[in-house]
Amino acid sequence: MKDKRVLIVSSEVVPYLPENELSTTSFETAKMIHSNGGQTRIFMPRYGLINERRHQLHEVIRLSGMNLVINDMDMPLIIKVASIPKERMQVYFIDNDEYFKRKALFSDEDNNLFEDNDERAIFFAKGVVETVKKLNWSPDIIHVNGWMASLLPLYIKEYYKDDPLFSNSKIVTSLYNTGFEGTLNEKFFDKINFDNINESKFKSISNPTYTNLLINAIENSDAVIKVSEQLPSDLLDYLKTCDKPVLDYIPISEFDSAYTNFYLNKVLL
Repeated sequence: MKDKRVLIVSSEVVPYLPENELSTTSFETAKMIHSNGGQTRIFMPRYGLINERRHQLHEVIRLSGMNLVINDMDMPLIIKVASIPKERMQVYFIDNDEYFKRKALFSDEDNNLFEDNDERAIFFAKGVVETVKKLNWSPDIIHVNGWMASLLPLYIKEYYKDDPLFSNSKIVTSLYNTGFEGTLNEKFFDKINFDNINESKFKSISNPTYTNLLINAIENSDAVIKVSEQLPSDLLDYLKTCDKPVLDYIPISEFDSAYTNFYLNKVLL
């Protein structure tokens, strides 16, 4: 992985959020790349329950300040950064008071999904790309983790398809068994359509379930990794029809060489 640039984009990352399969794997993937001589940038949302003082987040004025248009609304983009202690890895946080200030990840105290989770996902995808453009950092691999990041493949392949910074980037989507019940906002499709993306490219999320979001991410990715040992049956059925490289489940204790070989010999060919 020496000198390879890998953009890790995740819904959750330790130590900023509690340990689970998603947050831990995202961190360990970046750490593995870093320790093998690769360059990493980690991106995640700046949820309101992240303790900024404890983790020493600070706003980067030169990266903040632009407005992202979400469904015909101007939403200010705020970028904060922090360094993971002992690892010398930088984490970039996509922030907006309207979308991420609340003290919860995806649902309210009654466990109902937030009505604007769809807009939060669009904002996150656009925010990541616009920030990487400002950094002028062209990734060899963009590795997507978690459903909040699942629109990134679609937006890079379609909305930003003419941007030379990503013309040679390969997209890898990791699949987890940590999703949500039900569907996102019924107007989700229309909000993506507002960005003049070809409808055929996101037809799979006309019904925005967790599985369909991941299927759309796979459709717009170059390779797939099964992180969870168990995955939704309809997602596994879709994978059987997929002609893209797939890395099967590997315990996190053994994933170092497997991920490296997959990156180098399947993804970057």
